[in-house]
Amino acid sequence: MDGEFLTKTVLFQGATPQEVEQMLSCLGAQRRVFPKGAYVYHAGEPVRALGVVLSGSVSIENDDFWGNKSILDRVEAGGVFAETYACIPGEPLMVSVVAAEPSQILFLEVERVLHTCPDACRYHTRLIENLLRISARKNLNLSRRIFHTSAKTIRGRLLSFLSYRAAQSQEEWFPIPFNRQQLADYLGVDRSALSNELSKMQREGLLQVEKNQFRLLAGPL
Repeated sequence: MDGEFLTKTVLFQGATPQEVEQMLSCLGAQRRVFPKGAYVYHAGEPVRALGVVLSGSVSIENDDFWGNKSILDRVEAGGVFAETYACIPGEPLMVSVVAAEPSQILFLEVERVLHTCPDACRYHTRLIENLLRISARKNLNLSRRIFHTSAKTIRGRLLSFLSYRAAQSQEEWFPIPFNRQQLADYLGVDRSALSNELSKMQREGLLQVEKNQFRLLAGPL
């Protein structure tokens, strides 16, 4: 395992590469590779292990009875997923986890994360603290998405989301982590309607777009 990389993740923040390597065997760590589009976890199944994205990225998706898809989140390299469900034995997933690109995932058994091993690794308490912070951050992200999608119009949702990304970036041009379909799914709107609204906003001088790079403007050019 790449202990050096894992020390840069939120879950293992504060640990040395040697401490990480020592803990991985205690945590029942397993690494798996997934091609783009492969399901890492299916909605409806219980899970016992949280996932750490070593490379690539995964999408957290919800599919309703009629096949409508909504992207709730995207987890990039270094990020963690399924920790909430893994902490509740037998609780079925309400969402699916899908590889958004070729990805390597490190699985850790949550029971071993939450309970210190007989060797009492010096870093283990910090690991549990980091997991709690990750869970709190996920709750914040979910609240943020609810805020972005509370507007009744597509323009309102776009302005809410793009304003947040601009403030977060603090750059004149800023990227978003979605393509057009993924952005439409995230905001809960139709892709064609989203594209039409973006084109209209550009004509009105409200923003400029270059692929996934955006620039907000004060008014007509």
